[in-house]
Amino acid sequence: MSDDPTADDTDTPPMRREVRDSATPSGGGPLEDGAFPAFDPAVVPPRPPAPAVSAPAAPSSSIPSSLDTADHNAIREQWRAARDELGTHVSNARGQLDQANERIKERTGRDLILAILIGLAFGAALLASLLFIKVLFVPFALAAALLGVYELSLALRGSGRRIDVAPQFAAATMIVLSAFFLDLWLVWIVLFLAVAFVIVWRLVGQMIAADGRTYGDVLGDVVIGGFVQIYVPFLAAIALILLKQEDGQWSVLSFIAIAVAADTGAYAAGLAFGRHPMAPKISPKKTWEGFAGAVVASVAAGVLLALFLLHLPWWIGVIFGAAILLSATLGDLGESMLKRDLGIKDMSSWLPGHGGLLDRLDSILPSTIPALCLYFLFSSWTVL
Repeated sequence: MSDDPTADDTDTPPMRREVRDSATPSGGGPLEDGAFPAFDPAVVPPRPPAPAVSAPAAPSSSIPSSLDTADHNAIREQWRAARDELGTHVSNARGQLDQANERIKERTGRDLILAILIGLAFGAALLASLLFIKVLFVPFALAAALLGVYELSLALRGSGRRIDVAPQFAAATMIVLSAFFLDLWLVWIVLFLAVAFVIVWRLVGQMIAADGRTYGDVLGDVVIGGFVQIYVPFLAAIALILLKQEDGQWSVLSFIAIAVAADTGAYAAGLAFGRHPMAPKISPKKTWEGFAGAVVASVAAGVLLALFLLHLPWWIGVIFGAAILLSATLGDLGESMLKRDLGIKDMSSWLPGHGGLLDRLDSILPSTIPALCLYFLFSSWTVL
């Protein structure tokens, strides 16, 4: 095989073009034989005309586009108008609520919205401690007692009395914890020791001070120091004595609910119908109409709780509601008298809408006594 590209190579197969050229005569005419007759161009039918291609239509998207834009703008304007109208209604409602709240606050001295929110928060904590594990109510009662002692001690010190806060805290803790973890007769001993402890502490402190304080002032300090222990920690301890009884958590929940119902009924009825003051020299905002509302609310709550929670006859619920109503009213008037003597409106301002903690416990603490007495009196009347 030669490298010369022009050399003849007998082994090289003929190419397709060569075969076609060799098969075509030199004249360039078509092949003819019996199988393939001569080609006649006249026999070929003419080519059909091509379909006319119309010119592309002008784009018409401009009209729908403008319509869509107009629709979107209209919808947007309607949405803005609806939003502005809703905002106007909300602003008007808020303004009316604020005005009503200011009128209520001016008449009763209480911020209604904050009072409701704080009351719901305390109610939820109270229910959680009583419904699940009743021992959880012990730290709740201890914290309330210590805070009440602190409020009362500060109020008394502001009036010129000498109250020692640290020994008051120690004595209050002993009384409250003994009520749940010790026998009943030991609670009385702890109470006596606690009162003696704060009295001796005050006498020793006065002896060390030697500031020439008169005998009457020192005696008043001693008596009032003992009163603090009886008024707040001991009454809270009675609630814990009731709590540790069989199913005592339901009795605790019931008397607190009745006291709250009495307070709420008095507030609502006094706000709506109050015209005649009940004790103007002690609490000028309490009216006989409010007291009537408290009677209805407390008796109704007592009957419902007796039937569905305590499983007692309905008439015991009437007695229960009336007893708690009486103790709650006396406790409220008693604290109002104490605040008037001290020259203060509220025990503190820690609870917006309520004042101080003692301002909310003034009707609950005295109610522990009739609640415990009625438990022991009617415990055998439980409906089976």
